[in-house]
Amino acid sequence: MEIARAAAGLFVSRGLKATRAEDIAQAAGIAPRTFYRYFATKEEAVAPLYAAGAQRWAEAVREAPAGLTVPEALEHAIRHTLVPGRGVSSASWEWVRTLIRLAGTSPALGKVWAEVCHTSETTLTEVLAERTVTPSRTPGPDGDSDTGSAAVSDAVSDTGSAAVSDVTSAPETSSTPAPAPALGPTSAPTSTSEPAPAPVSASDNVASPYQRFTAAVAGAAVRVAVESWAATDSPPTGRQGPAELALRNLRALHGFAWEESPAEEA
Repeated sequence: MEIARAAAGLFVSRGLKATRAEDIAQAAGIAPRTFYRYFATKEEAVAPLYAAGAQRWAEAVREAPAGLTVPEALEHAIRHTLVPGRGVSSASWEWVRTLIRLAGTSPALGKVWAEVCHTSETTLTEVLAERTVTPSRTPGPDGDSDTGSAAVSDAVSDTGSAAVSDVTSAPETSSTPAPAPALGPTSAPTSTSEPAPAPVSASDNVASPYQRFTAAVAGAAVRVAVESWAATDSPPTGRQGPAELALRNLRALHGFAWEESPAEEA
């Protein structure tokens, strides 16, 4: 990640064209041959930053309270990853803005961004498939299914005033950017306070074509919001910030069927 931060810092301060791979290696304190051991081009060096944001977004959907519907879980994740000021500073979002803009003007960097978004979409497909699994029922003493053992507690949709999940960011005095906040539809968290739930077996829960479609829709709602915000000079907070834009995109999908009906599955 240090190489990625060094690359991003130089891209922002010098510009993409004026930055060489050797410059990135020097800024990161490594030899050029070490740089090329990890990255084929200078543009690929910022892929970990792009991926960090995208992975964080998908994980926030996974960690949303089980009682939330899919759209509620998506809104919950947006408020926990795209809202500046708690965990991710507004200054860090300015780094994001520049990196997204560069991806729109450089075909090589745009390719890196597109590949990260595609990988994130695949992860989100798995997450949504996990969230839509029908819990197995445990037979009760009378032979009937014990629905109580499968029930999940109701969860209240996040209002946005609740604290967002902690995100590591560099001090404001640092000359290099913090790991990017969620960039759309991120590296996985290095530690958690408690073990993550065991993933659903792929054999038990293979994503359907419709689940892939819904993941693409959800990912696009966030990606387009972040890209649209980055193209402006609007602050990262308020009605024109990435979080509010993403929420409006999702709300525009009112009535969208996020889960397949039994007939469609058949």
